[in-house]
Amino acid sequence: MMSKREKIQLAYLYFIPKPHNVGTPLRPIVSSMNMPTTGISKFLDKLIRPIFDKHTRSTTFIDGVDLIHRLEAYTTNGHLIPKTYLCSLDITDLYTVLPQEESLDILIEFLLQYDYQKVQNIPIDIIRKLALIVIK
Repeated sequence: MMSKREKIQLAYLYFIPKPHNVGTPLRPIVSSMNMPTTGISKFLDKLIRPIFDKHTRSTTFIDGVDLIHRLEAYTTNGHLIPKTYLCSLDITDLYTVLPQEESLDILIEFLLQYDYQKVQNIPIDIIRKLALIVIK
């Protein structure tokens, strides 16, 4: 989890146009690829991602192909009818509106909900502390 000094970069902000929206607004992106906390973040992702994927698979779409397969199954099961509504959402400021402490509490609540006191012998209070370093 140690960073290499020669590879560390400060985060920087850039913008990507959203041509599908009226007036072509810009979507702000913060690049944090080589931040000092990148190693911790990758470690936590490898630790928690399999648990998250296992318990949320039924309500999560992986990509467009997965969506199509799920719609086909939905149709096969007789759930897709003429009165079915499909919608698309464009969430703005998703990460800036998440309270940091509450996000950490939700992470721990998620792990406890599925009876994880430790993940690969790492206590969840240590996981919370590592996540706090990444978030703050």
